[in-house]
Amino acid sequence: MADTARARRLAKRIARIVASGLEHEVKDHRLAMVTITDARLTADLRDATVYYTVLGDDVDHSSTAVALDSATGVLRSRVGRQLGVRFTPTLAFVADTIPNDVRRLDEVLAEAREADAEVARLASTAEPAGEADPYRDSDVEPDDRDGGDEATGSDEDRSGHGDG
Repeated sequence: MADTARARRLAKRIARIVASGLEHEVKDHRLAMVTITDARLTADLRDATVYYTVLGDDVDHSSTAVALDSATGVLRSRVGRQLGVRFTPTLAFVADTIPNDVRRLDEVLAEAREADAEVARLASTAEPAGEADPYRDSDVEPDDRDGGDEATGSDEDRSGHGDG
């Protein structure tokens, strides 16, 4: 078993080698809009999964998958020559779903922003359902709220420390 750091380094090299091979060696018009986004290598360095994206519609995606499948042998030979390992890993191409997931998240966030703006618009024109100050007791006079009588005696009389 190889260590995971070595597997990551080799996976990055495989991604670069495959991208370069698609650009310079494989002459297939169906692979013109392919971008290699990532590669993963198993811990035993036997199998590599190469992730790719395609600019275009569903027809382009399916034709690209067929073209990559037919170019796998050429690309694996190139990887074997340039990688310098005892066993050349098998290559499996998988369409990367991250761009689609990001697009969907952007749509959901835009919907949330629109909903927040609508709530803010409604809140700006909203009025309270009850009275303006629901905690104010309208039966009590403003002077009687503290329960004491401020007109009786001075501070000295209340404290019990009078001069006289």
